[in-house]
Amino acid sequence: MKTVGILFGMENSFPYALADHINKLNRKDLRAELVRVGHQTMSTGLPYDIIIDRISHDVPFYRSMLKNAALTGSYVINNPFWWSADDKFIDCTLAEKVGVAVPRTVLIPSKERPWNTQESSFRNLTYPLDWESVFSWIGFPMYMKPYDGGGWRDVFKINDRDEFWRIYETTGQTVMMLQENIEFDSYYRCYGVGRKYVHIMPYEPRNPHHLRYQTGDDALTPKLQKRIEGDVLKLCRVLGYDLNTVEFAVRDGIPYAIDFMNPAPDADIKSVTVPNFEWIIKTMTDFLIELVETDAKPDYPAPFQNWFDQNRPVKKKK
Repeated sequence: MKTVGILFGMENSFPYALADHINKLNRKDLRAELVRVGHQTMSTGLPYDIIIDRISHDVPFYRSMLKNAALTGSYVINNPFWWSADDKFIDCTLAEKVGVAVPRTVLIPSKERPWNTQESSFRNLTYPLDWESVFSWIGFPMYMKPYDGGGWRDVFKINDRDEFWRIYETTGQTVMMLQENIEFDSYYRCYGVGRKYVHIMPYEPRNPHHLRYQTGDDALTPKLQKRIEGDVLKLCRVLGYDLNTVEFAVRDGIPYAIDFMNPAPDADIKSVTVPNFEWIIKTMTDFLIELVETDAKPDYPAPFQNWFDQNRPVKKKK
């Protein structure tokens, strides 16, 4: 019997619905429960074969705990090592490397120095920056957003230089990036599950949160659908994410990946709507069953992976 543990925070609908859906199947090889943890002892695993992580981006204790769990045998969704290393800026470079269109993007230093640094800590940083080359390459209007943010936190549309300086002054120690504005004809948010399943949802980011999935969009042609599905899989595979959402702004028939670092994506029935909620519950269940039936092993960063591949016990044939 394999056990799936679900680690979560304030959300209510997805964790309970997923556990209920799995357990109602009455499989002899799989059951689900909500994770319970206390203090952690080094090299000691958790009693879960698979852990679905919905909260460690907000709780550092959970993140370190999940890395230890992965090293001691649990399959963690999503990989805590890559998630810790990931950010939206390097994702843009990765996207271009695998042939996915992204807006022009520039990383800029934080407006204020990080704590425990001083002026001499930045003797390698060019000052002042060549802002004019940045502005001319990105163009106005542009977006300013945290390089590692999520949930539309501190995202600003910048219309001119004066507005840029005014908003930049308020960003403190947050490292920001500037991104080309894509005037889109249509917009989609897509679930990617298991690096093999894709669900495309028309999405309107300018609507209030609870209405963003209710667009009445009918612009998804077979050609565009195929391109988006392929791009979602490229991104999820290169990022190593088994659960993710990818957002595309479509301009002149080209889908530009806008946001695709969402390893704990929105799955609340009140926002994603019932049909999309039912899809993610069923597809996650199917994927978890595949992991159990194939006895999938955790993914590790390359140095760890090499060691485990060389030292993992070989099962003897009966």
